[in-house]
Amino acid sequence: MKKIILITILFLILILGCTQNNTNVSEKLTKCIASKSTVYVSTGCSACLRQKSFFGDNAEYLKIVDCTILPQECNKVDIIKIPTWIINDEMYVGVKSIDELKELTGC
Repeated sequence: MKKIILITILFLILILGCTQNNTNVSEKLTKCIASKSTVYVSTGCSACLRQKSFFGDNAEYLKIVDCTILPQECNKVDIIKIPTWIINDEMYVGVKSIDELKELTGC
């Protein structure tokens, strides 16, 4: 019985730890990142949703192009995989941590 309780507790800790959003990203930092970048996503992309979730409510300040809705915009810059960030005219594919984005943008 104790083993089942312990496994349940560990499982809950794992689930909660993996699903918490990093909502500690300030509006100021988000706006700084947004001023130097664009992120290309696609509707229904789980990695794209995860990327946006790092910003919490401040994700609204990001420059986001949805390739499902605006494929011509994605084709213009040769987006092949999503999410893709364009920062200072350089392309970075995949989910990026806030620390990575801070470093890449200089924010």
